Amino acid sequence: MEALAFVIGVVLMVVGLAVSIALHELGHLWPAKKFGVRVGQYMIGFGPTLWSRRRGETQYGIKAIPLGGYISMAGMYPPSPKELAAVASGQRSGRAGGGFFATMVQDARAANDETLLTEDDDRVFYKLPVWKRVVIMLGGPVMNLLFAIVLFAILLSGIGVQSATTTVSTVSECIIPADADRTACEASDPAAPAAAAGIRPGDVIVDVDGTAISTFAEAAALIQASPGESITVTVERDGATETLTLTPVAVEQPVTDAQGDPVLDADGTPQTEEVGIAGIRQEVAYLREPLWAGPQVAIERVGAVAGIIWQLPVKVWETGVTLVTGGERDPNGPLSIVGAGRLSGEVAAADAPVLNRVAGFLELLAALNIALFVFNLVPLLPLDGGHIAVALWDGIKRTWAKVFHRPPPKPVDATKLVPVTFVVVIALIVMGGVLILADLVNPVSLFGP
Repeated sequence: MEALAFVIGVVLMVVGLAVSIALHELGHLWPAKKFGVRVGQYMIGFGPTLWSRRRGETQYGIKAIPLGGYISMAGMYPPSPKELAAVASGQRSGRAGGGFFATMVQDARAANDETLLTEDDDRVFYKLPVWKRVVIMLGGPVMNLLFAIVLFAILLSGIGVQSATTTVSTVSECIIPADADRTACEASDPAAPAAAAGIRPGDVIVDVDGTAISTFAEAAALIQASPGESITVTVERDGATETLTLTPVAVEQPVTDAQGDPVLDADGTPQTEEVGIAGIRQEVAYLREPLWAGPQVAIERVGAVAGIIWQLPVKVWETGVTLVTGGERDPNGPLSIVGAGRLSGEVAAADAPVLNRVAGFLELLAALNIALFVFNLVPLLPLDGGHIAVALWDGIKRTWAKVFHRPPPKPVDATKLVPVTFVVVIALIVMGGVLILADLVNPVSLFGP
């Protein structure tokens, strides 16, 4: 059953990724059609086509490898006069000279020119006003951000955040030493003060030693601060309140810092402190957050992911080092889709309530969409951010010419950036390969090694 649950988790992540990609491309498609651009294809995935159907002038389809998607818009680049002249005369021009990159530029132009009807065709991307081009290219990443906000809203406001309540879940019969490797009480173990005080499962703690409390952590802090001292605990039981007398047992426990690590003295010995223990456990419940919590968390995650994306080459290098040395990977470092699928499988196979696993999957999918949003805004071609940067540069040139009463400049030709684009694509392939290999050989796990 655990293996089956793991496979189901992986499949759910693949489906979630496909939905994320579909929404991303829809974010490009809808404004492109709204602004009159001719869209030839809307495809989810790469590789062989599994299914397709033409509606109007657009072919919609699903391909075999759900690792991306695309829409083909007419006139993504300004037309090449040489190619248009050849098309008008019923001919095709030959290969361009100049080597590898020149051939790539010609191929990019040829693929673009085949989507143009004539040089006067107005239903093309490059002729749109700058703001419309920016809206089209922003549409994809924004859809991922909106999807993440919806997922976080479902997670935080629909399901809720698992939190410790002030309700008592269980009451221990005795206090078992922290270093004891057992769970059953022995005759030498001191009796649990909570049971002796008359505290019962289901009691709601109202105040401790006269101090009103709203969280279990507040109650625990007051009890721990009173080792061996008699204090009052007011509980609500069956609609009525009762005040009980509790004397916490004094026990020694290690002193830890804010990160939970032991605090050492000058000799390197872990420091300890005396605290009070009552022998009660809190009830854990899902507490729903306000509706604005989803957008707030999404924006916070955007900042965190942006910090990783801008350091991506360094982070991937560090991941590659751990791949060679077998060292521990940064749990907050980048993952490939293989790593995301593995984590989704671990969540699905975890020994936890179904609602916990659903919440874990939604959080993973939301985090994936935040990563897609931030990554696609990197101002490098072929990413959406690169096309936005080209459109903005075109707008700056036109504004400059208008201010100084100069003739309108030619549209910015992104095919001239093909060499840079080629380098970026190769870098992305290499980094993706390193991450996939690391996720296979030295994966990050939710539950440790």
